[in-house]
Amino acid sequence: MNIYDSVGVLKGVGPKTLEKLNKCCIFTILDLLLYFPRDYKSVSIYKNSQCKSDKVILNCKVKSIERDIRTKTGKIITTVIFENEDGRFIGKWFNQPYMKRKFIIGCNYRIIGKIQEFNGNISILNPVQIKDKDSKNSNGKILPVYPLKNGITNNLLVKLISYVLSHIRIKENLPQWIIDKYKLCSLDSALRRIHNPENLNNLNQSRRRLKFQELFTYSLKILMIKEYYNRTKTGIAFKISKELVKLKKELPYELTNAQSKVIREILIDEKRQIPMNRLVQGDVGSGKTIVAFIAIFNVIKNGYQAVLMAPTEILAKQHYTESEKLLKKFNIKIGILSGSTSKKHKEIIKNDIKTGKIDFIIGTHALIEDDVEFKNLGIIVTDEQHRFGVMQRNKLISKGKNADILVMTATPIPRTLTLYLYGDLDVSTINELPPGRKKIETFYINKNSKNKAYEFALKEIKNGRQVYVVCPLVDKNEDGSLSSVEDVYMKLKDTYFRNIPMDILHGKMPTQTKQEVMDRFKKGYTKVIVSTTVIEVGINVPNASLIIVENAERFGLAQLHQLRGRVGRGKYRSKCILVADIKNDVIKKRMEIMKKSNDGFFIAEQDLKIRGGGEIFGFKQHGESELVISDFISDINIFKIANAEARKLIKSNIEEDMRIKREIINGIEKTSKFICFN
Repeated sequence: MNIYDSVGVLKGVGPKTLEKLNKCCIFTILDLLLYFPRDYKSVSIYKNSQCKSDKVILNCKVKSIERDIRTKTGKIITTVIFENEDGRFIGKWFNQPYMKRKFIIGCNYRIIGKIQEFNGNISILNPVQIKDKDSKNSNGKILPVYPLKNGITNNLLVKLISYVLSHIRIKENLPQWIIDKYKLCSLDSALRRIHNPENLNNLNQSRRRLKFQELFTYSLKILMIKEYYNRTKTGIAFKISKELVKLKKELPYELTNAQSKVIREILIDEKRQIPMNRLVQGDVGSGKTIVAFIAIFNVIKNGYQAVLMAPTEILAKQHYTESEKLLKKFNIKIGILSGSTSKKHKEIIKNDIKTGKIDFIIGTHALIEDDVEFKNLGIIVTDEQHRFGVMQRNKLISKGKNADILVMTATPIPRTLTLYLYGDLDVSTINELPPGRKKIETFYINKNSKNKAYEFALKEIKNGRQVYVVCPLVDKNEDGSLSSVEDVYMKLKDTYFRNIPMDILHGKMPTQTKQEVMDRFKKGYTKVIVSTTVIEVGINVPNASLIIVENAERFGLAQLHQLRGRVGRGKYRSKCILVADIKNDVIKKRMEIMKKSNDGFFIAEQDLKIRGGGEIFGFKQHGESELVISDFISDINIFKIANAEARKLIKSNIEEDMRIKREIINGIEKTSKFICFN
């Protein structure tokens, strides 16, 4: 069995199951092994006095099967009544009506589920049948609970992973001196125990080893990219175009000192024979895009092509519109390529890129497709760097032989993290906002007082302004504790914003629909957008003066700062209202930081201090990260150590170290994961 084989080779995985696994991004056996549990449950045989255990095994008989109940919110509750010598148990499933077909009245079963007591009744939630031998083996054990979606069941994942682990032996791929120095468990035992822990101690040891492995491999890859660029002397030495003076005169505002400094750094890089490999980080609204356009302009005027990759189609379209305004008058042919581009138009654009008819192409992930070829690519720009993984960036880089690389982010990286996270890049910082940008006033209120936020929003709308409302979810969650786009939209439509044009925006919507929603908002046809965090990057509507963030405690500070940056882009005084469940001092402290500071770099440092201890109050800062178990923020102490040891391995000439280095790099090349082995 090879870890790079398709999961389709496993017994019990037919075409339908394979499709479901693929939708969960489980394509290979390695993907399956790295699909880690999200939680663990302790299981024991049910005893009469035991009503608050996580999960129990119950020996029982089916007494009756009740009719399904549909709630007002559309949820289906399926109920089966079980009984044994300890009494009566109400089995309940939510939105799983098929479960009652698995039981027959009068028959005996062994089931496993979570026990709850309410008003003298004992319920067992979402119970599943288990075989006799499984229940004996499960008693007293810690069982894995996997992330479930697309119809995949926990039992299936347990079965498949157990089968794989029983048929392979995982080879060690860290030098022995590192394992001994940090008292790490073996990679083999780490993977076995994370899926099937004997106790909490060996579970923690497994997590520690796998986090170290992932961050060590990430560091190794980054350092090797840096080493390659330092060795490469065959970059393109661009001349400084005389037309830059004309371009600067066309800019909508005078460049800040910080922008001018960064432009000088970039132009010096472009003149060198060594390929540029630079990160430009700047606060929200600091003018990074103009800096990138100037760098791109100089390369194009040297007779080369340029590419800019953005994380979303909305942002790509915005870059296209802005670049057309600024660069088209200089006889520069600009194109846009994204997932929603029609097949026929895609072929025309790809041909124009290949033949050199297009000077500057802007797009999304569609740009890294294999059949996108350039005639003479001179510079590659990626916007919102933290949303692209190292692998995606490398795939784009491979399209231009020794082209200059410029990456941008509006998520300020804490100084303590920059060295480890972007060790392959030279870093430029734009730490000054253009003149005229007004400070955004930020307030936080408890969720019980949110009516004040919407009363103020109504005043803003009556004054001709527009409003964003941000929610953490698209659909309502099971216990209703988090605000959802659909729910908030309906409530606002029926109360505060009756007869006011409103729209919904979230990532599940078709690209064309999302673009239409944003176009209506930009033109002022709609006054309110209720959205998920899809608006956090690059949306520019000068008339929007207020953003309300529901469940603000669920977001990281860096993400809240990004969201806040959607307003304050015009001449109007702007405000950000954070609606939070302030249930402890830590949440209050985080809200106070947002209230007092508009400095993204200060906020990033504070975010690191608060979250660095391991507990994360919000979503992962790096979006769709390539990391599967570690986190750059909460695991920074492991990251520092792993990075230091990766630097030693890079320099080592010991034969065994060099062999391990080759094996790790070969593994990275075969997969997009940073935990890889043979």
